[in-house]
Amino acid sequence: MADQGAENVVYTAEFIDGPLAGQVDTRVLIQGNHDARVSMMAAVEGVETLFWYDEEDVRDVQGRVHVRYRFDAGESDPYQSTGEGE
Repeated sequence: MADQGAENVVYTAEFIDGPLAGQVDTRVLIQGNHDARVSMMAAVEGVETLFWYDEEDVRDVQGRVHVRYRFDAGESDPYQSTGEGE
């Protein structure tokens, strides 16, 4: 049986726009708090690229913290948009 307390140390991060639009990750709460700003690495045409995302809103979804993040293009590495979903 899974540890019931484990659910209280993670949250769901949803990336609502930018190059990671639609991606959903499980992240760890630090001292019970989610990150207001997160960085994500992704390979774009074989080059590691750093993307920054800022908290848009927070809500409870079936007893779990769910944070939506918005892309910060000004602070992120440049990338070539495919035009899909943006």
